[in-house]
Amino acid sequence: MTALPVVKTPKLYLGGAFVRSESGRVFQPAASVNVPRGSRKDLRDAVRAARQAQPGWAALTAYNRGQVIYRIAEMLEASRSSMAQALGGGRSAARELDACLDALVFFAGAADKLGQMGGSVNSVAGPFFNFTVPEPVGVVFLVAGDRQALLPLVTHLAAAVCAGNAAVALVSPARPLPGLLLGEALQTGDLPPGTINLLSGLPGEILGWAGSHRDIDLVDCCGCDQEQWRDLSEAAADSVKRVLPPEPVPPPLNPRLALRMMELKTVWHPVGV
Repeated sequence: MTALPVVKTPKLYLGGAFVRSESGRVFQPAASVNVPRGSRKDLRDAVRAARQAQPGWAALTAYNRGQVIYRIAEMLEASRSSMAQALGGGRSAARELDACLDALVFFAGAADKLGQMGGSVNSVAGPFFNFTVPEPVGVVFLVAGDRQALLPLVTHLAAAVCAGNAAVALVSPARPLPGLLLGEALQTGDLPPGTINLLSGLPGEILGWAGSHRDIDLVDCCGCDQEQWRDLSEAAADSVKRVLPPEPVPPPLNPRLALRMMELKTVWHPVGV
């Protein structure tokens, strides 16, 4: 007897759990795949989970955060076969997966070096020490876009959490399956629930809500087109949140990508006290 095929049913990854959209809606980027069509409440749930997880994640040592990110690379490598199939197979899928693994290992190594790269000891005219230290902005919303299904998503998520942020990502609407499958590597790693949340849905519905959400501290438009970037910037203006412009594909491996998702805090301390 031939076993019946077990068809993958993609779900959102929110707060460390795989859930269906609360709306019950789906959309079909491909004829044989029904993908959850995330709603405004799904976005709110994702942001709430990220906000709750972020202080604990940021409180870990940078070295520990790097270990957790490296563990995600191990889990992605372990699921290489299914992820390559979701990416369409062939050499292009293998190259994209290799680049994703490189990005995770790179930002795992960068996690405990951002303080030295972004901070400084400043000269002041007076009996004071003056230090500048980088700190995470908080909750980052990331738009993956359609130019590549997985690489920009993985690279910018790794940069965001490397810096101590929590993240909510809208995966590629045209090819959402690889982005949603990334949740399996996240859940089987050591990443605290809620640190990364993955949404699928229609950008026309989700982006306006994300731009105006006051509990999102930064919007990373890495996969947006120019019109989406402009609309997000306008929606974000009322809450004065930072909006990063679209990035080239493939994205560069540079610690400055993580530093752009941080804020600089300057501390004064009297000499001899």
